[in-house]
Amino acid sequence: MTKKFSKYKEQLQVLTLITFLLLVFSCNTEKNNESTVLDSENVTQESKPTILFFGNSLTAGYGIEEDEAFPALIGDRLDSLGYEYRIINGGLSGETTAGGLSRLDWFLEEEPEIFVLELGGNDGLRGIALEETQKNLKAIINMVQQKYPDTKILLAGMQIPPNMGQEYTQQFREIYPQVAEESSVTLIPFLLEGVAGDPDLNLKDGIHPTEEGHKIVLENVWPYLKPLIER
Repeated sequence: MTKKFSKYKEQLQVLTLITFLLLVFSCNTEKNNESTVLDSENVTQESKPTILFFGNSLTAGYGIEEDEAFPALIGDRLDSLGYEYRIINGGLSGETTAGGLSRLDWFLEEEPEIFVLELGGNDGLRGIALEETQKNLKAIINMVQQKYPDTKILLAGMQIPPNMGQEYTQQFREIYPQVAEESSVTLIPFLLEGVAGDPDLNLKDGIHPTEEGHKIVLENVWPYLKPLIER
């Protein structure tokens, strides 16, 4: 009985070891499969052409969820139409044209197929010299054009309240068509058309669009973005 029990015990130990090894192999296989799937998804995502939205709080979606801001809404529309693009939201609340120029290099590590520039509003609200704003916008565009000549660029026009006086306000508005023409880029005449000044479409600060406001901003951008995609 003792010998039989000892032999049975040895067989049981062998079976236990085999079962353990099979479980370890199975877990490793699952992890490797999961890793392969994740790596594949990352490669697929990185291989998609990129649209970089580079701006301030309007782009960042201040006061709302980022996936409710107009760059994300544009990404949703592109997906629904079968266009495979990767959307990068390079918006930073409070950003000026000078600040944007200083941080642009980091965002240009990868080539964007389309670059949407939305800056200058904070310059105007702070009364920064118009020549400085215009110079910085042109420098940002020039940096993109020099590094990636094939990148298509959209410049979002902006307007400000007349706090700084009518002359400053008018000259500020004229900066954008001037820069667009001189730099040979596509102009969105006024990013906040139909949104600015409407309390129902802006947060309590009267400056930043609500979720509904961003849906209108999407429609303001789309007619100028769509031809660049189809081209």
